[in-house]
Amino acid sequence: MSKIVKLKKGFDINLAGKAEKRISDSSQPETFALKPTNFVGMLRPKLLVAEGDNVKAGTPVLYNKMQEDIMYCSPVSGEIVEVKRGAKRKILEIKILADKEIEYEVFPSHNVSEIYNLSKEDAQSIMLKGGVWPNLIQRPYGIVANEADTPKAIFISAFDTHPLAADTAYTLKGQDEAFQAGINILKKFTEGRIHLNHDLDGEVSTIFANVQNVQDNKISGAHPAGNVGVQIHHIDPMNKGEVAWTISPYGVTQIGKLFLEGKYDASKLVALTGSEVETPQYYSTYTGACINKMIDGNIKQDHVRYISGNVLTGEKIESNGYLNFYDNSVTVIPEGDYEEAFGWILPTKNKVSFHKAFGLLSFMNKANKEYVVDTNVHGEKRAFVMTGAFEKVVPMDIYFDYLFKAILAEDFDNIEALGIYELIEEDVAICEFIDVSKHDLQSILREGLTLIQTS
Repeated sequence: MSKIVKLKKGFDINLAGKAEKRISDSSQPETFALKPTNFVGMLRPKLLVAEGDNVKAGTPVLYNKMQEDIMYCSPVSGEIVEVKRGAKRKILEIKILADKEIEYEVFPSHNVSEIYNLSKEDAQSIMLKGGVWPNLIQRPYGIVANEADTPKAIFISAFDTHPLAADTAYTLKGQDEAFQAGINILKKFTEGRIHLNHDLDGEVSTIFANVQNVQDNKISGAHPAGNVGVQIHHIDPMNKGEVAWTISPYGVTQIGKLFLEGKYDASKLVALTGSEVETPQYYSTYTGACINKMIDGNIKQDHVRYISGNVLTGEKIESNGYLNFYDNSVTVIPEGDYEEAFGWILPTKNKVSFHKAFGLLSFMNKANKEYVVDTNVHGEKRAFVMTGAFEKVVPMDIYFDYLFKAILAEDFDNIEALGIYELIEEDVAICEFIDVSKHDLQSILREGLTLIQTS
């Protein structure tokens, strides 16, 4: 039975630089990269290729020694031109010089009736070899799903409330058949429900309308209402010992294409957004694309930060950096490497602030005002202040102040009791944004998850 959830807590950050719904005619970048660091918990990646090797789209490039059956595949065809390593020879990037015309590895293709008749074992084998399994993320811990588990349910958020997020329906326009095929495959992996969660205040796109084998739920509220973790909390909460899987709508369509077309299709629409972009718009490219072609001649100034993803959870990259595996947007905002005397107390209407005491006139701004923000955190780390503000912006029944302190104290009993199994980094990113103590709360949470997972 469908559920309607109306959330009263949350905080929207309305930034300037939303992407217009049009696709640039920019040429494809020359290089693409697969980054093991994009996959949480991949501690022992093993290379299957070497510099100079030629690969096709869908050729296995590496695997995790802890999950040897899951293949991580090349998004494009071409030559492996560099394996970039860091300290202790840690693999950072596998760079691929792309062909002008993409060639694909051939996997078994199926029509709709054949997909229905496939066994779970056969479907799993194709997914593991075909590069689409890493789209499945396990709760708890936010790691790539264990193929040996049977999740109690699978959750899909059909909308994204992060600042400047790409429009999910627009990026998947015309891929209705692939989305349904992906759902039909996923249904083989759980005896529970597949929850497809929509924005109650928005119009349901055609790609998500009349989808079979799902339970449609509707969620309303400010960010983080679009976070799948918040949705799980209100629809079917996690308990200790339970496993649920989450997957993005893009991941569902990628699974569907693998079975319908017999190829690993890593093509995607990527939104270039942010106040420092001359023409924010969408780009048709592939997973792991170098962003240099997107930003060429399209940035207002030089002193900016490039972020793969959004401003809350994204990763800083260089102007010739690469799009992360799970991201479908690039955000460009000003660097904030400056000091501002009394910046917290000077009257202003140009700062986005949850705390009305900061930027004294900011609370008088209209709700639809768009802000230009930079990377300045406006302060330094200080003692952990118990404000109770975190509980006002995250609509989950969790005492975040106490949870973070329990993690810092490595208090295993309280870490579990205070609800860490329901969280990953994106769920507390808004807490980090409003934190007056300037702590890296996402990193702290990951430390807690690692403690619990390895204990």
